[in-house]
Amino acid sequence: MNDALTWTDALALQQPQIDRTHQEFVELLNTLAAAVQPQPGAGALPAFDALLAHTEQHFAMEEGWMAATGFTPENCHSRQHQMVLELMREVRSCAIDNGEWEPLARLVPALAEWFPQHAEMMDAALVFTMQQLGFDPAQPHAVAAPSGAVAGCGSCAT
Repeated sequence: MNDALTWTDALALQQPQIDRTHQEFVELLNTLAAAVQPQPGAGALPAFDALLAHTEQHFAMEEGWMAATGFTPENCHSRQHQMVLELMREVRSCAIDNGEWEPLARLVPALAEWFPQHAEMMDAALVFTMQQLGFDPAQPHAVAAPSGAVAGCGSCAT
């Protein structure tokens, strides 16, 4: 079985904490990909649950950074996080409640396609904003106040 997604330098955003988190996402996605082959079923649930828990924490970390750097709660980056989590939870519910495991298998390539685009656009804009403001995730309270809230998908420079 080939990996669903391969971590490469092209996915790196040069922000150590987010790059480490993104590498973990790729590893967990590949673990799930292996678990749903050749036939998805209940045996894949631990791998899926690990990916879901990681993704919840991953997105919460980014949401905290967005709040600290002036993104409005309804910005499109946050909305995308919400949509992905809703989909993952719905897929889990279909599997557990209805015994429908095929959506879980179909989710793997969908996430593998979505993730690089999300990182390149949404997460890169967040990292750019953090850099522009001098925001250090290790010291999240030491940040210059942004000049205006970020409501769209871009950084504070757009």
